[in-house]
Amino acid sequence: MGDPKFARRKFDTPSHPWEGDRIEAENELLKKYGLKNKREVWKGRSTLRHFRQRARVLQGQIRYKDAQAEREVKELIDSLLKLGLLKPEQATLDDVLAMSLDDILSRRLQTITYVKGYTRTPNQARQFITHGHISIGDRKVTIPGYLVPKDDEDKVVYNPRSPIANDLHPARPRDENAPPLPPREEPTAEPVPQAEPQPTAAPTVPQPENKEAAK
Repeated sequence: MGDPKFARRKFDTPSHPWEGDRIEAENELLKKYGLKNKREVWKGRSTLRHFRQRARVLQGQIRYKDAQAEREVKELIDSLLKLGLLKPEQATLDDVLAMSLDDILSRRLQTITYVKGYTRTPNQARQFITHGHISIGDRKVTIPGYLVPKDDEDKVVYNPRSPIANDLHPARPRDENAPPLPPREEPTAEPVPQAEPQPTAAPTVPQPENKEAAK
């Protein structure tokens, strides 16, 4: 089983500095994009890794003048353009390899909802989405990590069936130039009628007995 003292010394050693930098960077992403946990960071990193690996494979195949690879390159770039991850000006595989994790996280529905000014904070954007207050066109989307296509970015609105669609809802962020909200009228309680006091009967005083009349 080994020496337990050695085991304690082994686990008490500080982590590698690269691990510390990675953990700090992930914590910054959690705060910046209002993510629930690091699993969402790893999911975005996995998506980015998939695109990069595909671009590297296609780069190697194009060198051999593979016609099928050229068609797949066009399909990959077109799909990334639809997601808004690449700029349409002469996008190439080098641009795919230059993408960062921020490019992936910035296309999440949670981020776009906050950037469009529908919420005060990214965390509030997540709450609105999971509770069904945000829709893309006529379709309600309750997944904060949904990657919004570029053509659907302008269709992100409040769900018309949600009470937050009302401009005067207190949960919505207020425009600084907008007129102030009217004061809230407190319901006035109706006066409760008071019962009239009932007259009380005077106490009867016992009369002394007339002994002479009794005789």
